[in-house]
Amino acid sequence: MRLKQKITRLLCTLLACQLFTTTAYAKPDWPSDTGIQAESGIVMDMDSGAILFGQNIHVSYAPASITKLLTALIVLEHSSLDEMVTFSETAVNSVEPDSGNKLGSVAGDQLTVEDCLYGMLLVSSNQAANALAEHVAGSISGFVDLMNEKLAELGCEESHFDNPSGLNGDTQYVSAYDMALIAQAAFENEDLLTIASTLSHKLGGTTNYPGGLTVDNEHRLINPNDEYYYSPAKAGKTGYLIAAGNTLVTYAEQDGRRLVSVILKGSPRQYFLDCSELLAFGFRSFQNGTIADIEGRYVNGDEVLDLPGGSFKSSDLYIDPEAQITLPLGAVLEDADLSIAPLPEDHPDRAAALMTYTYNDRVVGSAFLLVKDDVAMPGDLSPEDPGTSDPAEESQPAENPQPEADPQSSFSIGTILAILAGVLAVALIAAAIAWISYSRKKEAEALARRRALRRQRLQQSGEEEEFERLLAEWKNKRK
Repeated sequence: MRLKQKITRLLCTLLACQLFTTTAYAKPDWPSDTGIQAESGIVMDMDSGAILFGQNIHVSYAPASITKLLTALIVLEHSSLDEMVTFSETAVNSVEPDSGNKLGSVAGDQLTVEDCLYGMLLVSSNQAANALAEHVAGSISGFVDLMNEKLAELGCEESHFDNPSGLNGDTQYVSAYDMALIAQAAFENEDLLTIASTLSHKLGGTTNYPGGLTVDNEHRLINPNDEYYYSPAKAGKTGYLIAAGNTLVTYAEQDGRRLVSVILKGSPRQYFLDCSELLAFGFRSFQNGTIADIEGRYVNGDEVLDLPGGSFKSSDLYIDPEAQITLPLGAVLEDADLSIAPLPEDHPDRAAALMTYTYNDRVVGSAFLLVKDDVAMPGDLSPEDPGTSDPAEESQPAENPQPEADPQSSFSIGTILAILAGVLAVALIAAAIAWISYSRKKEAEALARRRALRRQRLQQSGEEEEFERLLAEWKNKRK
């Protein structure tokens, strides 16, 4: 009995250890405690590019005036704030009859690029959008070409624009995902962010307003005096058309993190609530980390790595110091899967590889592996310089190459330890079960031998009948 008790206790201990090991290395689930009433919405981390929540994000809708964020970005890339813009007949009149004229613009009016941007982004002037388009590209159609070229540059494949204002167009549509990419690029522009976050601005004089006109930002989440005010919200753009419903783009900051949210096909007032809920979800449920501060793979030691950009020793590499990763609260870097992706066409000059992190099949961050300045890149060495060899060749003899590093490996030390602990626990449990079975078998064999010897002695002493009677009585008690 003592042996059985000891083995039972051992089994319980091993099972408890196994349960503890599994719990210790279980990574958090991706948060999902949010939702919106709009047909489509997204919240994205500005710095890592991680999509924290998405609903119908690859379905295209009419954008309405959030289009003007792309218009403003292109204008700022092609002109200076102090340039003068002249409003033409086409700029003033190429709008839908019921779309209004919030600046009271007439042909011949002149405003700076800066004032036109304030009028376009704060109160959504369609005439200012047209005038800026003509100023930059010479015509509205020429500017639309720039818009669609910019879409391709940003990687937007689910959108197309027909005009710079966002008014109805036969082929004017955008997805929430693409609009988040546009917003990410737009709010990286400091001038655009400044203008889109301004609550009130006075424009220069025009024909109908010779003393100037003050315009107030229509984005209610950024106004401290509004009932829908959400303090982390800093900038954005509203939009509305019957076909589009209410649309909204918002940029927010909190505790060093930056998020953008997009709402498409929303309903009056509710779309502001949808937006603030997505932003609050993004801030409360996730954390950011600087990849270079927490990632040690590929940059430590002298192992030679065969990477898309060439072969290098780990010690010759460093990680882009600006790159960020976004993870659920409670998760650590090792919970994300790491892979080495091919270098994109627009990679930095000294890039050796692109590290991409995923979490539950979601991309949560990426960072370039860069080659240190004092290390030669492939192709840097002149054929006339026979005294210099490839750093990868110097690091190891050609006849005895080191094992090639596996850049696709995403196993962390913690994961390996968990697997080893699990295997060891299973092996010990199996051994214990086998020992119990063996012990019981031996005990039964010993009991049978004792009974046989007892019967033999009874037969010799003439007491076999008494033995059989006692045995039958004992069996009846067992029943």
